[in-house]
Amino acid sequence: MRGSGPVGWSGISGRGWADLEAVRARLEAGADPNSGVYAFGSYDGKPLHLAAEWGTPETVTELARRVNDVDAEHDDRTALWVAVFAHRLDNARALAAAGADPWRPMMAGWSPGRLALAGPAPDLFPIPAGYPGLSPAEAATAAEARRLIAALGEAGEDNLGVACVANITAAEAARRLEARPVDDADTEAVLSDPWSDPDASLKIVGITDVPGGCVVTQPWGYAPSTPEVTLPLSVGTVCYSMFANPKSGNQGAVSRNGVLDDSDTHPGGGDAGGHLTADEILAEYLYQDQAVAYCCAAAGLRVPDARAVTGPPDLWLRLSERDR
Repeated sequence: MRGSGPVGWSGISGRGWADLEAVRARLEAGADPNSGVYAFGSYDGKPLHLAAEWGTPETVTELARRVNDVDAEHDDRTALWVAVFAHRLDNARALAAAGADPWRPMMAGWSPGRLALAGPAPDLFPIPAGYPGLSPAEAATAAEARRLIAALGEAGEDNLGVACVANITAAEAARRLEARPVDDADTEAVLSDPWSDPDASLKIVGITDVPGGCVVTQPWGYAPSTPEVTLPLSVGTVCYSMFANPKSGNQGAVSRNGVLDDSDTHPGGGDAGGHLTADEILAEYLYQDQAVAYCCAAAGLRVPDARAVTGPPDLWLRLSERDR
């Protein structure tokens, strides 16, 4: 095990960074705390950053006292930023105690301390005198995220398809989709066993008016996330859609003004890549593991409760055969 680089940290990943004795043994055997970590053939990051997300305050403290710079950046962020973003408040406190700077700006101007102001522990770090903190718009975004997540609760089961459309009513959505109401008998048959006739059940969706627009859902399938649905709905507006694929996770897409703007997104996935804007980073931070809430918020929908997603919807509609 002696040596630095990929040899010294080979084979350790995820929750392995919570094993203090294992981390300490590797360090004593010569693993370089400043080196890169390679896992499954690719560069994974620096030990301190990985421990900040996956480890414990003890492993973080052990690595922090051995690195050359506790605020060294990887992928444009410090280990403290990683801990705050991952909601690992215990690790964030350990890093701050080791000398990490909470107010060092990075990632589109977000410092770890300013990001924490929008999260579950806004008092995590003492605010420097004269520091402006969150803007009124950012504070409002954070408050709405807390309200929306609480309102939706556990909405978002596997196999759910949903499309969140801004600034149009359910009636207008039905017109654009050339959809017609489903009679009660057909609705009851589909709800009791949606997989007895998948071809038929995939043509039926629920639709509900909400403040800011409407929500199209299908508790058992992907139809609301298909271009045949999202593109006409997005004409003159925007539609954030997703399908909760039980095999590959939340598959999202964004359609604007009748055109697919972004595909293969992962709503609620917590992506804080450097390509994102300041507003996008805030949304990724606030809506981690909250895919449906993320889509609603991105479309500007202020849903009051979970009914638009979990049902019963305002209307059950049968989609037209057009382009299907």
